Amino acid sequence: MQDIVKINQNDNVAVALRPLNKGEVLQTAETAVTLMEDIPQGHKFALREIKSGEEVVKYGFRIGFAKEDIQPGQWVHVHNVKTALGDVLTYDYEPEGHQDVEPTEHTYFEGYRRTDGKAGIRNEIWIIPTVGCVNSIAKALETAAKKFVGGNVEDVIAFQHPYGCSQMGDDQENTRKVLADMIHHPNAGGVLVLGLGCENSNIPVLMDYIGAYDEQRVKFLQCQDVEDEMEEAMKLIGELAAYAGAFSREKIDASELIIGMKCGGSDGLSGITANPVVGAFSDLLVSKGGTTILTEVPEMFGAETLLMNRCATPELFDKTVDLINNFKNYFTSHNQTIYENPSPGNKKGGISTLEDKSLGCTQKSGSALVKGVLEYGEPVKVKGLNLLSAPGNDLVAATALAVSGAHMVLFTTGRGTPFASPVPTVKISSNSKLAGHKNNWIDFNAGRMVEDKTKEELAEELLGYVLEVASGRKVKSEEAGFHDMAIFKQGVTL
Repeated sequence: MQDIVKINQNDNVAVALRPLNKGEVLQTAETAVTLMEDIPQGHKFALREIKSGEEVVKYGFRIGFAKEDIQPGQWVHVHNVKTALGDVLTYDYEPEGHQDVEPTEHTYFEGYRRTDGKAGIRNEIWIIPTVGCVNSIAKALETAAKKFVGGNVEDVIAFQHPYGCSQMGDDQENTRKVLADMIHHPNAGGVLVLGLGCENSNIPVLMDYIGAYDEQRVKFLQCQDVEDEMEEAMKLIGELAAYAGAFSREKIDASELIIGMKCGGSDGLSGITANPVVGAFSDLLVSKGGTTILTEVPEMFGAETLLMNRCATPELFDKTVDLINNFKNYFTSHNQTIYENPSPGNKKGGISTLEDKSLGCTQKSGSALVKGVLEYGEPVKVKGLNLLSAPGNDLVAATALAVSGAHMVLFTTGRGTPFASPVPTVKISSNSKLAGHKNNWIDFNAGRMVEDKTKEELAEELLGYVLEVASGRKVKSEEAGFHDMAIFKQGVTL
């Protein structure tokens, strides 16, 4: 096993792939470095002297400035590095040298073909409240309706949320768009829309957002209109189960898969193992005609030009500039700095600045050209790599990916997390220690990339695993019965 990694020849720091001890002598291609202090796994140390005010370079890019003189072999982290990020910027489109991935042979999964032509990877009954006031009823219905699970009906899930009323402006619009998109998601074989009756986003209002729908697949119940909402709802769920149970899995081309990509609880190895593996997977799926979606815009800050210059057209470049700057304006409109990141867990894992985090995060995008840029709540329309407007929050961003059409979410992590989203959420560890310690959370170990596997080998393996999940294999969070949903809230609550 390697002891360290220097990612780019211009880097002036290296990353410890195992805990390193003071006094160890480590050989790089250019020089030998004697460690001046202990270096935790995933953390950085200086390869040469870095003067105060000089750029600290990792991944071949600046991740910040030195706050003081740093000697060779010295630990490089938050105590001696500061962010270089500032305000809203202007950008130039420089697409030269970027080419899309070459097509590769087709591959397939066993999925469900819906009447609207979409493909799904699950055949579940979803209970979707229009307002948080009926959350408890929705949860009680989920429990009671488990009796319908069996045969081709794979689960009954209530997606609780606190919104749908007392909202204004964009918040209210976001809730309505999200609920409508969830209703149309092809992973649901049947949907019960559960309303109260007096909420802002009541069922009659939602109808304009839902549009055309299959009346056998989607049923509606407004609780204030009936004497016994549990009895009435169970009748409707029984009808939905009978309808969904008639669907069976069939062979579907992987070009119809839509996969969301997200990271959280990242560590210093996330940008070295898990995120590059997901990026290579993304390129593989795109090469087969499929679609991937990258989100968490604030964790693109400092690495945004890498995505902007891969935009397939000037129009997409302009949309990506807006994607970045609109989020920066969102931060500043709330009197917040744009660089209040990484989190305490990120720092403990070895990430020092937002640029450090972003340069690792954006590696999940691989090398494919950007073919689409989506607003929050906007369904994906174009195959290939898409960028989606959503915050870095794990639950909000993963839900946003599902709402835009992702059949599943690939979630890389160096610290571990048990959460789920409305769709199967694959947890990918950046290190083998986490994979062993939290085997009940982790589905795929990308930490092997610094042990016995190449990035390309792991990407092929991950593609195979994704096709298995798309064909019905449950991920760890599904086995545990976890299904979460979180809607992006930005403004006033009445």
